[in-house]
Amino acid sequence: MTRLTITAAVTAVVLAASALAGCSSDSGDDAGNGKTVVTFWQQKFEDYQQAWFKKYVDQYNASQTKVKIDYQVVPSDTWQQKLKAAQAAGKAPDVATTSYGNIAAGVAQGQYADLDGLLPADAFTDIKANVKSFVTIKGKHYAYPMLVEPSTVLYYRTDLVKAAGLDPASPPKTWADLITWAGKLTAGNVKGMTIASAAPDLGWSSWGLQYNACGHLPIADDWSRSTATEPCFVKLLEFYKALYQGGFMPKQPKVGYADGSPYGQGEVAMMAGGSWVIGQLKKEFPDMIAKTAVAAFPTIDGDATKPTATLGGWTLTVDGKSKAKQQAADFVKYLVAGDPAIMADFFGVGGFSKYTVRTSVDTALAGKSEATADPFIKIISEQVVKYGKQEPAYPWDIALAFGTAIESAMKGSADIPTSLKTAEKAINDVIEKQQLKGTQPIS
Repeated sequence: MTRLTITAAVTAVVLAASALAGCSSDSGDDAGNGKTVVTFWQQKFEDYQQAWFKKYVDQYNASQTKVKIDYQVVPSDTWQQKLKAAQAAGKAPDVATTSYGNIAAGVAQGQYADLDGLLPADAFTDIKANVKSFVTIKGKHYAYPMLVEPSTVLYYRTDLVKAAGLDPASPPKTWADLITWAGKLTAGNVKGMTIASAAPDLGWSSWGLQYNACGHLPIADDWSRSTATEPCFVKLLEFYKALYQGGFMPKQPKVGYADGSPYGQGEVAMMAGGSWVIGQLKKEFPDMIAKTAVAAFPTIDGDATKPTATLGGWTLTVDGKSKAKQQAADFVKYLVAGDPAIMADFFGVGGFSKYTVRTSVDTALAGKSEATADPFIKIISEQVVKYGKQEPAYPWDIALAFGTAIESAMKGSADIPTSLKTAEKAINDVIEKQQLKGTQPIS
């Protein structure tokens, strides 16, 4: 939570004022032309995304006689301030890009419209089974998913793997296998592996491996208490510690987990990274693509059906107080829930670094030569996304407490039992202070 000083408070007022000045007044007539104006705010992402959104907004507007989409791109660093100010003033956008993690809290606050009566039922049956729950609260759908980005994929250099006497066609299946590979691939100035090693990155990038180790996160299902000291989490911390203290990974990485440049620059032979790294490699290190292979991250026991990644991503939501809910929902249907060719185009222009949430879009991509030729899409879709879990909705303080425990154990600041006990206490403190017991979202 941000603590506002007097100076920051003044800044917030200025931001709020500018937000309202840049926001369309309400859904209503288009300058007397008789069209209903539907405001659509998109949080700024990669440049290609803005171009893609504009292309299809323009096409939609050209096809409509009674509706106009007012498309606005909002910088990420001002998104929260602008959105909160607009909501407080009753001028929230009719449609907005929304992350999965914000849906439960937004529904509890009445921010999002129930889409079940606004979109056809078959739009929801098209959503993949393990993603449908991401946008569902108590049986109702409050958002329509666009994409998922798995948090953890294993990337590895096929040339270095061969040189080390390993088989690039048979990547490591267990955590023990991965440690063995990391040791054999550590040579000269090249480390065998890179993975998160700082608490803020570990807090979220390890969610998939937490599920893998224990089948759950370090908090009870009803958010009543911490489960951080369960023995299965000991094994998880032992894994991270073995990689770090074995000397198989950089001790002082120059960038965070989300940045794949150490791998792209040849500093490491293997990398744990999100699917978005594919886009970075294709753009910044294209020569690395031909000698890179991907695999699902190894599991604790070799069971490939267990999750190793959480699936983050973006949806479109309709404002719960919109005066043009149906028109807004019609636009959502057109852009992300209608013709699968539209979303197939999105994944293509993104270099297939993000992944589909609809079976019909999978079918559309299967008919595109550039998709079938991509060396990564099939493996990540079928072996990572298929078993991915939703990112948790609990407060970030809980994730950071557990990430701190992993870092402490990795770097020897405390032994594993002490690290986990410290995390347990910190998580229980958050539960008590924020009165979390029984507030967990129900899909």
